[in-house]
Amino acid sequence: MGRVSSVGERYRVRNDTRGTVLAERAQRASNAWQRMVGLMFSAELPEGEALLLEPCASIHMFFMRYPIDVVFLSRDHSVVGLVPAIAPWRMTRFIRGARAAVELPVGVIQRSGTLLGDTLSLEPVERA
Repeated sequence: MGRVSSVGERYRVRNDTRGTVLAERAQRASNAWQRMVGLMFSAELPEGEALLLEPCASIHMFFMRYPIDVVFLSRDHSVVGLVPAIAPWRMTRFIRGARAAVELPVGVIQRSGTLLGDTLSLEPVERA
């Protein structure tokens, strides 16, 4: 998954409110360097994969080659911000109450039915 391959923990991201799965494999980027680099310079974000940035209340798309969906979560994993199909070389605004961001392939927000106020869960999964 691009530049974040050395990140440790992996999670399944589920929307408990809607009963849908947003990602089967979300890698966690928790230190400043991992969060800053994120998906920069990667060729794509495959379906079923995601990057979990924590802590995070806004993201940038500098040096990105493709758009992504972004879901911002509060401390209790409630959805407090949705940014579908953010284009390369853009930035999100600061999302009040956000503690984490989940970067996903374009279309996941719509396909999963995720809405503001939904509750997501992060289920640990083993590395393949």
